[in-house]
Amino acid sequence: MRATRRPSAPHDHPHAHSPATETISLEEKVLARNDAIAAEVRSRLAHRGIVAVNLMSSPGSGKTTLLERTIRDLDGDRPVAVIEGDQETPLDAERIRRTGCAVVQVNTGAGCHLDAAMMRAAVNKLDPSPGTLLFVENVGNLICPALFDLGERAKVVIISVTEGADKPLKYPHMFAVADLVLVNKVDLLPYVDFDLDACRRHVSAVNAGARVLALSATRGDDVDAWYDWLTAPAIR
Repeated sequence: MRATRRPSAPHDHPHAHSPATETISLEEKVLARNDAIAAEVRSRLAHRGIVAVNLMSSPGSGKTTLLERTIRDLDGDRPVAVIEGDQETPLDAERIRRTGCAVVQVNTGAGCHLDAAMMRAAVNKLDPSPGTLLFVENVGNLICPALFDLGERAKVVIISVTEGADKPLKYPHMFAVADLVLVNKVDLLPYVDFDLDACRRHVSAVNAGARVLALSATRGDDVDAWYDWLTAPAIR
């Protein structure tokens, strides 16, 4: 990363100068490098018939619970593996490992998202077999993960009915990149103030092409629609 200093024009009159203007192009350089690595990862996965699905959400939306159920219910359909992103702990990876699924933990420390270099390193370590459905559980955050391409085939954003129906409007960049939005914990709808129709409208307002599915990972409501989406030709 490098900051570019833009010098002032030469002149011969003495006076105090304010600090020189600096043009910081860090973000563009970081994202360009990330995109190059992501393209490499995507090509490598496609060559082996591996489909990577990037799951993004705020903390507590139920990503890991959904993954546990999905792994159990899709057992035998095709190989499944998981890359677990978290800032510090291996707790979610341990939950996935107990399902018998191959998993690699990536701890980001102070980082609030996975990036393509982390993805590449995790794929190298996991070495999924050809044809694997590879889930990536990103770090819980509705902002930064939207900026970083990991080389995945599809991006899925998960929100829960306990978070509020206005999340698509408050975090539009996240929902704008989603191929699919899952509204989880619908079994709690009788107990919370959440307008599902309004949530669908808000998603459509920022991303008209995103499909919205409402389900419950714990009770199993409408999870078949999620499995149908995962096995659709556009994803496979």
